[in-house]
Amino acid sequence: MAEERIPLREELEEKNTWKLEDIYPTDEDWEKDFEKFSALPEKVTAYKGRLSESADTLLGFMKLGDDIAVLADSLGNYAQRRSDEDTRNTKYQAMTARLMNAYVALNSAGSFETPELIAIEDDRLEGFFKECPELETYRRPLETVRRRKAHVLSDAEERLLALAGDMGNAPENIFSMFSDADLKFPDALDKDGKAHQVTHGSYIPLVQSADRVLRKNAFESMYHTYDSFKNTCASTLSAQVKALAFYSQARHYGSALESALDANEIPTEVYRNLIEAVHENMQYMYDYAALRKELMGLDELHMYDLYTPIISDFDMKITFEEAKDTVLKALSVMGDEYISILKKGFDERWIDVYENVGKTSGAYSAGARVHPYVLLNHKDTLNCMFTLAHEMGHAIHSYYSNKYQPVCTSDYKIFVAEVASTCNEALLMQYLLKHTDDKREKAYLINYFLEQFRTTLYRQTMFAEFELKINEMYANGEALTAESLNALYRSLNELYFGDGVVIDSEIDLEWARIPHFYYDFYVYQYATGYSAAIALSQRILREGEPAVKDYIGNFLKGGCSADPISLLRGAGVDMASPQPVRDALSLFGDLIGQMRDLMK
Repeated sequence: MAEERIPLREELEEKNTWKLEDIYPTDEDWEKDFEKFSALPEKVTAYKGRLSESADTLLGFMKLGDDIAVLADSLGNYAQRRSDEDTRNTKYQAMTARLMNAYVALNSAGSFETPELIAIEDDRLEGFFKECPELETYRRPLETVRRRKAHVLSDAEERLLALAGDMGNAPENIFSMFSDADLKFPDALDKDGKAHQVTHGSYIPLVQSADRVLRKNAFESMYHTYDSFKNTCASTLSAQVKALAFYSQARHYGSALESALDANEIPTEVYRNLIEAVHENMQYMYDYAALRKELMGLDELHMYDLYTPIISDFDMKITFEEAKDTVLKALSVMGDEYISILKKGFDERWIDVYENVGKTSGAYSAGARVHPYVLLNHKDTLNCMFTLAHEMGHAIHSYYSNKYQPVCTSDYKIFVAEVASTCNEALLMQYLLKHTDDKREKAYLINYFLEQFRTTLYRQTMFAEFELKINEMYANGEALTAESLNALYRSLNELYFGDGVVIDSEIDLEWARIPHFYYDFYVYQYATGYSAAIALSQRILREGEPAVKDYIGNFLKGGCSADPISLLRGAGVDMASPQPVRDALSLFGDLIGQMRDLMK
């Protein structure tokens, strides 16, 4: 059978493309706003040295910040979304580059903002609030800047840190060039001797293959290659850890962890509670490994056996129209208002649905102020239906925050970004499980759900623990060499998988290929976000309207009007406690039991 041809952009049906005309009817309209944006540095500079002058002056500056944010939102979304439609189109690449250059000029002009805001005396600022009630709108963003006063340095010191920025980013840039651009992997042979190209993009599909010979060869191709460069990788990661330590010490933080989490107002206990809660529930992971080994009929379960589906002889073909219909039904528990927004997104072309030649890969949601935009590359699979539910969760979170929050508190923090999307996925899964009597289909769905737990809650927590430990090793004066990193990573795999999995020596090198270790304590948020989403979805299914009211009113509409932990508490989940993680892992244990019963 001939492979399906990927269409050109102009061959797509309009109904399946997003409507960027809602931002700008034409490119010429974008150019007019870009001229306005280019003139903003002069307006910003006019406030330099004046922010403590009067309440009216401060209010004028904060309002100017809102105007800049709204204009930048439209300019950025139009140029980038157009570019993503066909990445070969140099016109929109150029527009994006011009906008980035204008951003740099604007940021340079506004470099006085943080030092001047911090320098305003507390009594004087409170006087401003009393004198000008309209300024209260900006109390939260002003307090967010001023709360980090102890970590803002003198002008000269801040300038030195800014000058060191490129050096600080060097480890991530070097890793990206090495791993993504320069590194090549040998082909992997399948059981019939056919060669398969191994790349970062093809690796996961290869280890998901039902062909165990291919899985093993792809696994060895990947890690034997990294083994040849293990000292380079170790030096690069060590440089990243040293950079984090430098910045945290320069800004007077107690640790790199404290420095990283403080930007999102997250207590370090949240990070440590996650690891502790997962450690307490390792038995579920061991039970899952044993079940996988049993159902796959293997004498030994190796690391390259962990991704292939347990239910390999079942598939679900789901068209986009069917996916939309199912997602609407599954999310009906969220109430009429939520569903009306979801339908609005479906009907008014918020979504760019199908792949075309040159279109950017993957999927995302962009929370534009006119309305969100969602990029998909839909195939008729179960995974793509979950992707639709996931990205529309992001979209509706952005829609609510933009509609109900002032501009200055509408952009939610990264800590909570994955909660709304994953909550939708959990509700969809529970709906699908409830509405099938086919045992094979139910087993297939549970297998999908179990893998989300394994890869998100356990795997990302293991990554988080590795990241914490390498930073602690450096702080304690220990060298981060290939040997010490391999030994640490192997010990964590032994802890997280137990005796039921053969810890192949190649997996010791997995740390060398994970780009997230250069993201500054980022990965833990996948696991905490997943735990919060599971807790919220369970409460919604259990309690109905009261839970939905808390979730939408106190969280989805909340933007960044409070810190992330407070917003989630308002929705009914306390992420400062390890209990949501424990509860999510308990559900994982229940699903393992259901899977075992189904497969008897």
